[in-house]
Amino acid sequence: MKITYASFKRACLYNKYYKKYKMKSAIEIKPDISYKSAGKFEETRFEKIHNEIFKNSTEASIIVAQEIAQLIRSKQEKNKTCVLGLATGSSPIKVYEELVRMHKEEGLSFSNVITFNLDEYYPMTKENNQSYHHFMHQHLFNHIDINPDNVNIPDGTVAIDELNQYCIDYEMNIKNAGGLDFQLLGIGRTGHVGFNEPGSHINSGTRIITLDHITRVDASSDFNGIDNVPKRAITMGVSTILRSKRIVLMAWGQNKADIIKRTIQGDISSEVPATFLQNHGNATFVLDQSAASELTRFKTPWLVGECIWNQELKSKAIVWLCQKTKQSILKLTDRDYNNNGMSDLLAQEGSAYDLNINMFNVLQHTITGWPGGKPNTDDSHRPERANPAKKRIILFSPHPDDDVISMGGTFSKLIKQGHDVHVVYQTSGNIAVTDDEALKFAEVSNDFITDADTKVNFKSVIEFLNNKSENQIDSLEVRKLKGLIRRRESYAATRYIGLKDSNTHFLDLPFYETGQIKKNPLGPEDIAIVKDIIEKIKPHQVFAAGDLADPHGTHEVCLNAIFAAMKELKPERYMDDCWLWLYRGAWHEWDIHEIDMAVPLSPSEVLLKRHAILYHQSQKDRVMFQGNDSREFWVRAEDRNKNTAILYDDLGLAEYEAIEAFKRFDY
Repeated sequence: MKITYASFKRACLYNKYYKKYKMKSAIEIKPDISYKSAGKFEETRFEKIHNEIFKNSTEASIIVAQEIAQLIRSKQEKNKTCVLGLATGSSPIKVYEELVRMHKEEGLSFSNVITFNLDEYYPMTKENNQSYHHFMHQHLFNHIDINPDNVNIPDGTVAIDELNQYCIDYEMNIKNAGGLDFQLLGIGRTGHVGFNEPGSHINSGTRIITLDHITRVDASSDFNGIDNVPKRAITMGVSTILRSKRIVLMAWGQNKADIIKRTIQGDISSEVPATFLQNHGNATFVLDQSAASELTRFKTPWLVGECIWNQELKSKAIVWLCQKTKQSILKLTDRDYNNNGMSDLLAQEGSAYDLNINMFNVLQHTITGWPGGKPNTDDSHRPERANPAKKRIILFSPHPDDDVISMGGTFSKLIKQGHDVHVVYQTSGNIAVTDDEALKFAEVSNDFITDADTKVNFKSVIEFLNNKSENQIDSLEVRKLKGLIRRRESYAATRYIGLKDSNTHFLDLPFYETGQIKKNPLGPEDIAIVKDIIEKIKPHQVFAAGDLADPHGTHEVCLNAIFAAMKELKPERYMDDCWLWLYRGAWHEWDIHEIDMAVPLSPSEVLLKRHAILYHQSQKDRVMFQGNDSREFWVRAEDRNKNTAILYDDLGLAEYEAIEAFKRFDY
């Protein structure tokens, strides 16, 4: 990798921020991997774009916002304008929040700032809640002192026959402003920057473009379904972006890991337009650990250089070696280790035989049919404690179906094995009920009862749904009805599994109840509600959703509420005996080396889980937030659990019908 003066200068700038904000750089924060005195060049020899990796998106966003603020201030000192290229989507939201905070608390002025946004859907009115015009004003422009005349966002209402000239004028406006001093970017799963989809030319300018199907699928959660996502957009071109003096691209989460690897380590290709950034002399990718997880230095660091082999890294490497050689653990040979970058591990351990036996035992000890602990047994090699034999258990479910989708079999086992199990639904889930489904229930209810018999006026609900306009927020009565639909489906599912109604709890956390896809930030009231239920039950086990890849972020907020509540409660004595287990939802499963408890399911338990999921009828067939996977939730769950069992079998362990997986988290 060529080390330029510009990249060295940027590294110094970042290190200054790390010291000021007491944050660690990417080289200091490694995702559960320790390196043996490997230098930056060795670690990044597969990589073609400068990148910095942070523990989480919040830390990274603060650093990016600080760089933007410093640029604005330096321009102000010289009495010059600062021209910013801005992005939309979820990636830059925390950057904008930090810039707003600096404006309000530190006096950062935007009076000398001119902005040009990357893109806008077409056609799209400015008043539409899904427009990028609305997004930018909601998250940034309404809260700072920027001159409205200095704000430039592509206009989604320009007549089609005027678009060509409009795009030429947009380019000229950027040029007349002096060019982009700083361009903020996100990246799509297709590798698009702006809306430059696969096939975009390096010389492309601002233009109208047809959106890739994957891009529209990823946006579908914001539009209540893919059918409502516009098929076209206006976007700055690749050449427009590359003319920026400084580029920072941000990517967060596991969903972006594959495309980040292709962009940073792959060849330049119009099939992945973001790879054109390899040609830019002053571009940095700012990533969280999940987005960086597929990079070679993190995914398979033994192929890069010598490693310090902790147990997790050993497990990861040996599982990878089995999958690469298509052999079970106990069949691996010295040659397999030597030929695949693990000679130092082999030398350290002595022989493949010792390595294989130790790894086999580690994986075997994760398997248990007693997720609450097996009474009256030696638990020294079991994932859960034997005592107390009967545990109080909270199963937190972000939405009113994540419990059965993610751990329906384990849920059933815990009840059958006599534990005091409580399921706690953190949100109402009302946003995921379609209008058609709600209308059906309202019409049936209206046929059976009069308005005086219920707290919901079904005639008004029917009238509202029949006349609902685009982007109109549901009325309180409609939201109540949709929430009741999810609630009654949950009761039906948990009764089927064997849970009594008194152990089913609904929190309806306030952050969720906006009536819109966009939710409020997690607040003290949300944390207090979660804290109260934990204090009431005093659990020995807590199961929570550790899947942060759901399309609209509810899982992450719900998990943060649990973390915050448990942190506040940690001084309580009963919390000394409380273990936190994380399950994955409908989106991803834990990697084998990450699993601390694997709960096998029999064919009859798989069928029981399927039937429990199917009680959630409003989420069947027409799933509103299914992400990039068109399968129904019950199919995803079965396929995922069966695939985990196959992986264990391929590694040489016992063959099961299906396995649900969990990771213990030390809070």
